[in-house]
Amino acid sequence: MNQNTRSSRRRFIQSTAAFGGAAVLANHWQPSHAAAPTVPPSERVNLAVVGIGNRGRQDLEQMTRTRLCNVVALCDVDLKGQHTQSSQKAHPKAKRFTDFRKMFDKMADKIDAVMIATTDHSHFAIAMLAMSLGKHVYVEKPLAHTFGQCARLIDLADRSGVVTQMGNQGHSGGNYFQFKAWTEAGLIKDVTRITAYMNNPRRWHGWGQSVTEYPTDPMPAGLDWDTWIATAPVHPFSKKLHPAEWRSWFDYGCGAFGDWGPHILDTSHRFLNLGLPEKVTAVKRDGANELVFPQASTIRFDFPERGDMPACKITWYDGVNNKPEIEDGYIESVTDPKTGKTTTGQAEATRPGKVIYGKDLAFKGASHGSTLSVLSTKGEPELDLALPEFSQDNSNHYENFLLACKGQEESRSPFSVSGALTQVFNIGVIAQRLGGEIKFDRETNRITNNDRAQSLLDPSPRKGWEEFYSL
Repeated sequence: MNQNTRSSRRRFIQSTAAFGGAAVLANHWQPSHAAAPTVPPSERVNLAVVGIGNRGRQDLEQMTRTRLCNVVALCDVDLKGQHTQSSQKAHPKAKRFTDFRKMFDKMADKIDAVMIATTDHSHFAIAMLAMSLGKHVYVEKPLAHTFGQCARLIDLADRSGVVTQMGNQGHSGGNYFQFKAWTEAGLIKDVTRITAYMNNPRRWHGWGQSVTEYPTDPMPAGLDWDTWIATAPVHPFSKKLHPAEWRSWFDYGCGAFGDWGPHILDTSHRFLNLGLPEKVTAVKRDGANELVFPQASTIRFDFPERGDMPACKITWYDGVNNKPEIEDGYIESVTDPKTGKTTTGQAEATRPGKVIYGKDLAFKGASHGSTLSVLSTKGEPELDLALPEFSQDNSNHYENFLLACKGQEESRSPFSVSGALTQVFNIGVIAQRLGGEIKFDRETNRITNNDRAQSLLDPSPRKGWEEFYSL
């Protein structure tokens, strides 16, 4: 395969415009630019999509709504599966492949960018090969399945110079620009603790704690199981793995951390310069299992002082009945959407989200692009704050990526940012799996007190897939 394959059209796309400035959209699900439909096909980004069912189908729909891309290739290990049919029907002219390696062999010179929306464990190999060929990459969250995979993706993104974006869509929403403006203005400051929570039911709830081995089901016709496995350990096909249950298993998914962490803690991690933790503690693991994620867990991350920023603890709660209590004395006003009646009382963790405790103020927010509110303190008058303004009318996450491919914007969640965020969750998953306390050396990127935990930071790929680790 020619590592230097490029098309003149791709060079044209990359050089058409200079960076056009920061942008935001409060609702990350809506396209925003009225100008996008005027872009002729010859100036759009030629996009290949790997993983076209379920979440991939949704991402593909959002990409095409921008009218900034031509979908030239569809790749999925299960092209006969019902969950991939609507994407294929929507793009009948796109070339089809079940193996991403064959896709690049056949048409690398016709692809400008690749969107990857496969299982957590398979992001790595696809993204590494795409970047090695000079292709821009959009990768669904979490960026990769292991700490070591993330490190290699960060490194190759830097060496290749391609545009990269992780699919934490709220990182182009209102909360991104609000958090940026409020920290720069000094409103969010001296944060010492954050409570983050995701208490919705998960696929493994109710059965995961009793699993002792991987189940087996008859292989569906046309499914490329070897490519589905990719670099991960080999287990037989099961409906408890494909097409939608893989996130439940340590060998293939990143659990609630990987699914929701990038939507809840992304702005805190970025604008508070948290980096990597020095200690991670499994405070609670209900229904812990060697193969499947716990039924509920509480995981605490300890981050050291960073410059003039104080040490900070993040405590994560997942599990339906494992809701945190917001510290006593913080009150909020809640308006019933049906009646319009507003009530005031002790703040509660009612949706997936976070509470950020600073020296003088506390802030509460939900997930994705939802903006923060300032929590009042019981017995104190209503806060009279001059809240910094932030832009509300710019590109969404998909537009941002494609415009960055064209040289007109900078991507907002590049691997240099989203990689370290994902690595926090990679370490958290190890704590969920093994329990106890993990001590992490931020200088050497090693776990110093648990040999097995250290081995899980960067496990070896299965035989035949080593090449992706050295690109």
